[in-house]
Amino acid sequence: MRIALDAMGGDYAPAAVVQGGLEAAKLGNGGYEIVFVGDKTLIEQEISRHPLLTRGENLHYSIYHASEKIEMCDVPTVALKKKKDASVLVAARLHQEGQVDAVVSAGHTGAAMAASLMQLGRIRGVNRPGIGSLIPNGYGVTMLIDVGANVDCKPIHLMQFGMMGSIFMNRVLGIASPKVALLSNGEERSKGTEVTRDAYGMLEATGRLNFIGNVEGRDILKGAADVVVCDGFVGNVILKFAESLGGVFRHHIKRQIGKRIFRQIGAFLLQPTFTGLRRIFDYEEYGGAPLLGINGVCIICHGGSTPKAIRNAIREATKMISEGVTQIIGQELQSQNGVKLVEQEA
Repeated sequence: MRIALDAMGGDYAPAAVVQGGLEAAKLGNGGYEIVFVGDKTLIEQEISRHPLLTRGENLHYSIYHASEKIEMCDVPTVALKKKKDASVLVAARLHQEGQVDAVVSAGHTGAAMAASLMQLGRIRGVNRPGIGSLIPNGYGVTMLIDVGANVDCKPIHLMQFGMMGSIFMNRVLGIASPKVALLSNGEERSKGTEVTRDAYGMLEATGRLNFIGNVEGRDILKGAADVVVCDGFVGNVILKFAESLGGVFRHHIKRQIGKRIFRQIGAFLLQPTFTGLRRIFDYEEYGGAPLLGINGVCIICHGGSTPKAIRNAIREATKMISEGVTQIIGQELQSQNGVKLVEQEA
């Protein structure tokens, strides 16, 4: 098993990415190899100063040189046409050629998605790939899909997101019969837009899903469903809002504590509780967001990913490979007449 890691992608690349990759290689204990893709000189500099190497650890990794990288300010499709040797594009190309089994990137989300589509294409039977973000809910984790790949969706896209999300949660996170719900402005099946109302019927009719109907935005963090389906516009807005909550809470807790001695003592005594809560709602525990529906494995990480997040994203990728998630998605959707529907749409 070989995992291509976009060493130049992310706010703290290449340092945080290389560190996370080496830690993953150590934890993998020879079960997989990390292929760092990017500027060879910069990657070697980071590797040379890492404690794992100075202690003489035997780590399975290699470097594949890529002379360019996609900047956050770049327009993905334009940049990928001009920068043929961009690290994320090279990583996806290695996957397409069979030299690696998965791609992990914390770089430009649009570029990672576009590179994967260009090089790997869609699974036969999939109309649109979707990005599934794992959101901690206090009881476990909920997948919100889609969170940005598709701003405008048809009912069949939402139905397929539900099926792909269910397969991922079952095979990768081990949830038996994941509960799948449709995000709407009310629990009644009559609520929502025309698209969501039609999608409701399609999700209900699959016969393969544990579909529980509509949920509202407040239900996501309650853990009401394991998979919550929505279009990429709504999903991205919710994801960005959720990402802001931790910082807001920390800021106001510090303000409330202030310099008052008794409040500071109370905060000190509650430190283990705060630490536990932070761990429960820490997105880094789950690594990254899988791009489901492409003919391969691609994990898209948060731009601000730390080594811990990178390490867990690699673990997520290896689980997708070993569980055959891509193949199962293809089998399930083709059996739902997905191929015929794709051909009709084309």
